[in-house]
Amino acid sequence: MGFSMACDEGLAERLRQVFSGRPEIEEKKMFGGIAFMLSGHMCVGINDTMLMARVGPDQYDAAMTRPHAREMDFTGRSMKGFVYVAPEGISEDEDLKSWTDLCENYIRSLPPK
Repeated sequence: MGFSMACDEGLAERLRQVFSGRPEIEEKKMFGGIAFMLSGHMCVGINDTMLMARVGPDQYDAAMTRPHAREMDFTGRSMKGFVYVAPEGISEDEDLKSWTDLCENYIRSLPPK
């Protein structure tokens, strides 16, 4: 059982490409997977094959209506402002980018850590 069990390496590579050349993005191991941090805040992450998208409370309801999104219940209870996106919802690069853009817009509204 290797690292790949906890994290979809292909998805990690795609996210690295989305964020490439961006010094303010930091990659961290978190939640048993990988998180991409923006200005010290978790922006998106990978848990198993799921994208963890931090969309924020204001965008949460709209995000939940998008295809292949569901509540993130990593801790056994819903984490408001976070959604899981199934692989089918991010199979196309433009879909993945639309999620990362949504998350980045939210993070930019927060005070830097």
